[in-house]
Amino acid sequence: MENIKVYDKHLFICVNQRKEGEKRSCGEAHGMELVAAFKKQINDKKLPLKIRAQRAGCLDICLFGPTVAVYPEGIFYVGVELTDVEEIIESHIVNNIPVERLLLQNARNKKND
Repeated sequence: MENIKVYDKHLFICVNQRKEGEKRSCGEAHGMELVAAFKKQINDKKLPLKIRAQRAGCLDICLFGPTVAVYPEGIFYVGVELTDVEEIIESHIVNNIPVERLLLQNARNKKND
């Protein structure tokens, strides 16, 4: 079967919410607001790329806060705030330069220091 590339970039934004008393989840902070902000930024920029931003269930790195995964690179951003959306779109989606300060690997390294 032919390998068909549907999107140039595909963003998965965790909106998972757990019951009160369970471990923290990304969607509690502002999951759906992040989804809306990413979609708005992508639409407003009218980029020549095929990009999809969508909500996702648990990405299993809840400890690091609101998470966004970008494919095909497989890059995970953590601790994402609404104020980070424009930077992620401009730097990573438009210019293919990951936002270093939000990368999961950097957060894990800081936690182990």
